[in-house]
Amino acid sequence: MTRIFNDPSDFAEEALAGFCDVHADLVRQVPGGAVRRHRPAKPKVAVLAGGGSGHYPAFAGLIGTGLADGAVVGNIFTSPSAQQAYAVAKAADSGAGVVFTYGNYAGDVLNFGMASERLAAEGIQVENVLVTDDVASAPPSEAEKRRGIAGDFTVFKIMGAAAEAGAGLADVVRLGRKANSLTRTIGSAFHGCTFPGAEAPLFTLKDRQMGLGLGIHGEPGLFDTELPPAKELGQELVSRLLAETPHGAGDRLAVILNGLGSTKHEELFVLWLTVAPLLRAAGYTLVMPEVGELVTSLDMSGVSLTITWLDDDLEPLWAAPAETPAYRRGNAALQLGDRMAEETSDDAAPAAFEATEDSRGYAAHCLAALAAARASLHGAEARLGDMDAVAGDGDHGRGMVRGIDAAVAAAEDAAAGGAGAGAVLAAAGDAWADKAGGTSGVLWGAGLRSFGEALGNQLAPGPSELAAAVAAFAGRITGLGKADVGDKTMVDALLPFTETYSRLVADGAGHTGASLQAAWAEAAAAATAAAEATASLRPLKGRARPLAEKSVGTADPGATSLAMIFSVMGPHLAVPAATRQPAGTPS
Repeated sequence: MTRIFNDPSDFAEEALAGFCDVHADLVRQVPGGAVRRHRPAKPKVAVLAGGGSGHYPAFAGLIGTGLADGAVVGNIFTSPSAQQAYAVAKAADSGAGVVFTYGNYAGDVLNFGMASERLAAEGIQVENVLVTDDVASAPPSEAEKRRGIAGDFTVFKIMGAAAEAGAGLADVVRLGRKANSLTRTIGSAFHGCTFPGAEAPLFTLKDRQMGLGLGIHGEPGLFDTELPPAKELGQELVSRLLAETPHGAGDRLAVILNGLGSTKHEELFVLWLTVAPLLRAAGYTLVMPEVGELVTSLDMSGVSLTITWLDDDLEPLWAAPAETPAYRRGNAALQLGDRMAEETSDDAAPAAFEATEDSRGYAAHCLAALAAARASLHGAEARLGDMDAVAGDGDHGRGMVRGIDAAVAAAEDAAAGGAGAGAVLAAAGDAWADKAGGTSGVLWGAGLRSFGEALGNQLAPGPSELAAAVAAFAGRITGLGKADVGDKTMVDALLPFTETYSRLVADGAGHTGASLQAAWAEAAAAATAAAEATASLRPLKGRARPLAEKSVGTADPGATSLAMIFSVMGPHLAVPAATRQPAGTPS
């Protein structure tokens, strides 16, 4: 259990700040994460690892010579936002381009992808390398859907060494993807991890049982089985990995026996006495193996085994020196340029908003809608987290609360500055995406911004304009997330709401206050029913997909929270012009 914390919601930020203070000679904190303290002596590719907190020494602990140039750090088990990724990349770029590398999770893919688009638009060369090493999360025929777990480290190490040696962006990316294609990992959990402030772990196992096929975001294993002696566990892990030997692979291996957070080194050494002989008996030479904690999951008790089949390209990079706060190999020569200047805080002038009084009046209703959503989400935080923990990492409730809190604060600031409804919702969306992170964070953030852009800052919306804004919200989310009805995501509630509301407005609803609110309420009821019906579905997207069978019987938390939010927003958003309060009236 994580026992040392102040406010649990500040745990990740405080841990990063403490890390950067301890290792101030090697790293410096920047918005969104951390980068190397010193610039390279000449331009080099910046390798930027990233993901949620809770995995130390991944990701910030791997910043240093021969490894990462920076780390983008999200909240616990939550992908960092696009803004965080962009900010770290800007701080780390030395003129030779940047490459983001991270595990294959939907939120990371969305956020790093959006940051990459922004960097490319500014003329910065940028690439992304995804890690897909977890053999338990998808069959070989769908290897591109696999999630990244402890194989992250091998890929990061090889890319970092290549960049340190002066390789260009294309070669760093090629070598990273090659390493990923030759890396396989399988893990096993003995006990779940516990979030700071939580009263119970994300999952539990019966005594003397283990979950085989764990994830590193606190997800339980794909199936539970009796905990065998170390020899049998080692045989199970090795046999599952060797069964996936790549075609044409060589006979030299990089091997990582990784502890997940509370498995002692002595236990790992006992397991190694089975793993190493089995690999050698299979004809392999083990090249500089690693046994210890490299990619953890808070205080999870568990272990993972990673194998990378090396070749003439990869082996020298795997063996190359590195020096970081948490990892050292050989003697890494530091060729340092200038010490990076500390960030200075310039108080930017407040944004000037142009809006009509009608739009500012409706902005007050938008603030009231967001406040209602905040109250609803705070009340449901624990329930949403419990729903998510059944087949995910249990962070949905906390992520939604972080998102809505940031959204309300940003919306209030924008409204105080004279913003209209569109700018208020756009500001709320940007703050939601930045502070919540994760898949739901980027989707809600982008959706709210699209909702606001559709409303604009000139008119107070009528029924058809409100329907168009709802459609824009839905279109942005489905366009980014690529999910369909039946995939067991928030889309299962979103599209029934959108279709019902649009149909009712097209049929003439909304000419009176009662009819407009009734149309929204009917659409919200359709969303709620659709969310409840997701309990019978198997997830086809997101982190819950590998644990599809465990998910059956529990409604999707994203669909549930969306239906809740839309239900409480209706009385404030679906208000006809004749009954709207003027700008500046308290809501």
